[in-house]
Amino acid sequence: MKRVAVDSSTIASIGYDPKRRELEVEFRDSGDVYRYFDVSPVEYADFMAADSKGSYLNQVFKYRAHHFFVVKEGSRLASNR
Repeated sequence: MKRVAVDSSTIASIGYDPKRRELEVEFRDSGDVYRYFDVSPVEYADFMAADSKGSYLNQVFKYRAHHFFVVKEGSRLASNR
């Protein structure tokens, strides 16, 4: 999935496939890439328009419990996996 760079201190890039309703997020510090499922076009648009994409991800995506999987683990491993 093609991702675009975003202005965020925690997120490096975001990609979206509207046909599959899948969202990819690449994290700046770790390099991890997560793919979230069943993300509506409205949720994607709101995410991209958010002033703080990291806060939006934590407050909205985690709250709604979107299913996800790790597409790629970056160079730094998180301790809670």
